[in-house]
Parts: sequence; structure tokens; C-alpha cells
Amino acid sequence: MKTEKLPRSFVYLAVFILALAVAFALWGVPYFFQPPRVEGISATYGSDTLRARVTSIIEEGEIDLGETRQPYQVMLVELLEGEYKGILMEVDYGKRQVRPNLSPFAPGDEIFITLGRRPDGVLSAFYVDFVRSGPLLALFAVFVLAIVLISGWKGLRALLAMAFSLLVIIGYIIPRILAGEDPVTISLIGSAILLGVSLYVTYGWNLKTHASVLSMIFVLLITGLLAVLFITLTRLSGSGSEDALFLAQMSGVTINLRGLLLGGLIIGALGVLDDLVTTQSSAVFELYGANPAFKFWELFRTAMRIGQDHVAATVNTLVLAYAGASLPTLLLFTLGQGNFGFLLNAEMVAEEIVRTLVGSLGLVAAVPITTLIAISLALYSHRLGAIRPYLGSETGGESHSHHHH
Repeated sequence: MKTEKLPRSFVYLAVFILALAVAFALWGVPYFFQPPRVEGISATYGSDTLRARVTSIIEEGEIDLGETRQPYQVMLVELLEGEYKGILMEVDYGKRQVRPNLSPFAPGDEIFITLGRRPDGVLSAFYVDFVRSGPLLALFAVFVLAIVLISGWKGLRALLAMAFSLLVIIGYIIPRILAGEDPVTISLIGSAILLGVSLYVTYGWNLKTHASVLSMIFVLLITGLLAVLFITLTRLSGSGSEDALFLAQMSGVTINLRGLLLGGLIIGALGVLDDLVTTQSSAVFELYGANPAFKFWELFRTAMRIGQDHVAATVNTLVLAYAGASLPTLLLFTLGQGNFGFLLNAEMVAEEIVRTLVGSLGLVAAVPITTLIAISLALYSHRLGAIRPYLGSETGGESHSHHHH
């Protein structure tokens, strides 16, 4: 009996996959699954806080704090954790510092406190913040339920993809930046991994997803290069953010603040980029499925008309998202009293301008790049020979079947 010879393309693909597996075992496993040990952090934000429950209100009234007159409360609280768990302490709220104009506390409410000792050795408790875990968990449960009810299994896969994205950011990107590695390189690698895996988990192994992933890798590189260019030209140091300065002061590790700004810019554009490339890739395959007679440039022009509308709306979304996050900064323009030239050049304002415009340029580039890659896969994937069956269907749903002669 004559044995059938394997196609050469199949052999090449098998060797390539085997080489990738060996490379990942030798380099990837130690790199990704043994995060660096971060030393030099002088204190962890919130590490000295304890949860406590309000048992009763001892005293309440109004007090003058300089020019501010505000209500105050003195509460008896029970410590819920720590070495003094179960003991009762007095805590005042609004008696010594300006407090937000929120509803007063009632017995049963939970708060965060810190403990300290007075010069005479007596233990004192100080109010820090309200425990918001309950309402936040309820909101998250409503969010998960809404996603699953509306999107079904695809929604559940999207939630798994979201969890993976958070895992990559918390378990890979943040520890390596803190360990002193280049934030731009780490952000690009982390972004490519989290978006690639997230898209495959959500949309499955098919040509549409391949087109989206390839497009995003190219767009991330373009966005990174634009960010490096304009952050260098505008001489931004990365110290325009109070959070970055706080991080630099709190940590004993030398952190590249400019690189951190670049990495944040790249990650900030990811969410919108995910939506844009997936929609554009989907549009190409749906158009081709509706009319297989489309030639390359006919399909390109038609898909670009859809992409132009989408990118216009998306850029507006991105600008509004940044504007909402930077509202206090934007209020500086109102306080500028005509000195807008200086405010425009101030680092904290220039950072937001560069962030918004570079992110938008990346999104604009995503439309033609995704369109070209998706059309190439839709029209010419049959030329891949023996590799083609391993790339999955066209869209993962009811795939459009085309016969090429």
C-alpha cells in the first residue's frame, strides 16, 4: 500500500509551529510566568487601613473650620480586622478636616480607618474612606447579567477576555514596568498578547479574527512610533501627571516616566481600537458574503465608506472620553484669564493633547490597514493551499462559501 506524501506547505507549517513552541518553552515560560521581584517600594497605598463598622453615633452637629461651616459626626466603630479586631473605637468625621457634602453615616455602615498612637500612648482611630465594595459588586453583577442576556455565549466569552486583559495588565505589564524594564516595549508586547488572545476568545478562530489581530499589531506599532516621535518633539517628561509624580516619590525604583506616558498612551487606545478593527473586518467579510462578485478595489471603496463613518464617530468618542477624564485640567482654560498660550504649553495639558491626537491618528490608520488585510484574506485565502483549512471559517458563524476557479 502506497503511503500518501504530506504536502510541503503542511510540513513547513508544522516545523514553524514546533519552533514557536520550543522558543516559548525556553524563553516565554520563564519570562511570562516568573515575574520580576520588585523591591524598593517604601509603602503600599492603603496597606495600613482597616475595615470598621459603625455601631452608634455618639455626637453630631455643625462646626466652623476657618471659612467653612460643615456638619460633623463622632462615631463608635467596631474594628473588623487586624490585631485589635472586635474592640470599639471613637472616630470623628468632619470635626478636624473639610468633608465632602455627602449623606451622614448611620449604624451598620462600614468605613476604612487608620490607627495611630498619641504621645501619651493612647490608641486613636482616624477616618479614611467609606467601604464601597457592596454597591460596586452589585453594579458588576448587573453588568455581567446584562452582557450575558444581550450577547449570550459571545458575551460570556467577552467577559473571559476582559478578565484575561486585566490579568495581563496586573500580572505582566505593571510588575515589569516597576522592575525598571522599558515601558514602551512592555506595553506593546502586553497589548499585542492581551488583544490577540481576547479577540480569539471572543470571536473564535477564523479569518475575520486573524485579520483583526494582524491589523492591530500593525496599528499598535504605528501608534507607538507616532507617540515616541511627538513626545520627543514636544519634550514631554511624563511628570505632568500627579499620579506619576506620586509613584516616583513613593517607589524606590527608578521608573522611566516618559516611557510610562508612552505605555499609557498605547494601552489607552486599545479598547477603542479593538472595536474599530473588529467592526471593519466584519464589514469586509459581510460585504463579500453578500456579493462575491466584488473585485478588490470595489470592495475596498465600499468598505472604506463604512469605515469613514465609524472612524469619525470613534475619534469623537475618544476625544470625549479624554475630555471627561481631564475635566479638571480643561477647567484651567477657564481660569486662564486669557493666558491660553501658556496653558496650552503646560505639560499636563500638552500630555492630554498628544495623547488624544496620537490615539486618534492610530484609529484613523486602523481603517485602511484593516480593510486591506481583511480583503486580502477574504479574496485570496484559497491560494494558501494546505494551510487554508487550519485557519478556520471566514467569520466563525455561518461561513460564506465561495468557489474559486
